[in-house]
Amino acid sequence: MIPEFFSEMPALQQAFWYLAFFASLIFIFQTIMTFLGTDASADLDADFDGDFHNVEAPFELFSFRNLINFLLGFGWTGVAFYGKMNEAVLVVVAFAVGIIFVGIFFFIIKQILKLQEDNTFNLNNAVGKTAQVYINIPAHKSGSGKVQLSVKGSFHELEAFTEDAEKINSGETVRIVRIENQVLFVEKI
Repeated sequence: MIPEFFSEMPALQQAFWYLAFFASLIFIFQTIMTFLGTDASADLDADFDGDFHNVEAPFELFSFRNLINFLLGFGWTGVAFYGKMNEAVLVVVAFAVGIIFVGIFFFIIKQILKLQEDNTFNLNNAVGKTAQVYINIPAHKSGSGKVQLSVKGSFHELEAFTEDAEKINSGETVRIVRIENQVLFVEKI
């Protein structure tokens, strides 16, 4: 039944069906493997030397995943519109839809990457923030105390000095005015 269905079709229509079918199978396999947390990309060694220092993996233009995305758009557009327009125009339209599928993939990945958050602690992000004194801070940089502060949702206990004329007691709120040699300088609020 199925071989007869395909054998009666013109060659171009068969090509669209085969591309759409096989690209769909591979796409489904890639999707399942992605949700399972495995890498479905093929480890193929190509004899190609290029300079891709600033390219991130999801944005590689010539990848197996993008080829499948292109073939999905190309194949299914050809299947859906075969016989409704001139074959040459159909191939051009199918090619354009394939490019659009790759563009949609890039857009989706870009939106997903925006959800990533960099929570690495950088002491310079503490300047201007308020903190609570944990251990008394002696006056006139005569000794150090400790403060607790929250930066990007995580709490840190850091050594602190003050240039104020009086010591700052535990429990008081301070503002971080500058950082020198990985040490905070604070002032009482």
